[in-house]
Amino acid sequence: MFKSNSKLLFSLIAGVAVAGVAGTFWFAGMGNNTQTVANDSKAMAMTSVWDKVTVPNYSGVKEVTVYRSPSCGCCGEWVKHMQKHGFKITDIKTDDMEAIKQKYNVPQNLASCHTSIIAGYVMEGHIPADDIKRFVASKPNQAGLAVPAMPLGTPGMEAGTTKQPFAIASFNKEGEIKIFKEYQTY
Repeated sequence: MFKSNSKLLFSLIAGVAVAGVAGTFWFAGMGNNTQTVANDSKAMAMTSVWDKVTVPNYSGVKEVTVYRSPSCGCCGEWVKHMQKHGFKITDIKTDDMEAIKQKYNVPQNLASCHTSIIAGYVMEGHIPADDIKRFVASKPNQAGLAVPAMPLGTPGMEAGTTKQPFAIASFNKEGEIKIFKEYQTY
């Protein structure tokens, strides 16, 4: 009886060992799949609705000077958005954004976190690159464009699936404001 119990015990131990090794490989594989899914999710999160170029033949000015606070992360994301659209950025970090906004006559009610200059026009806030292209190409008699505040979902302000409606305002040197474009859904 001792011998049959030994065989049973040996079979049981061997079975547990095999199951343990197999389980280790299976769970390790699951870990890799989970990692891959996480990487895929990260890649998907990094793809923005704003990355698609809808003004492919833009041949206007591509040099943009961006003034922003050194601590502003969303401004840095907007700079990356502009670079993806072929713009060459001069990135100036300053602690005196109020002076920049005054220098370029940004209406106070249109202020946002960063101010940019392209072809002599003022671009205030998280404006989509393709809208900047359309505006600059049309050479309007306006001072610039603005997306006031920092609406969630705009370029550089993506927050998952949260997308706030927003308007892009155009303004002239006298401070008169018109709606350039509205985004209700995007």
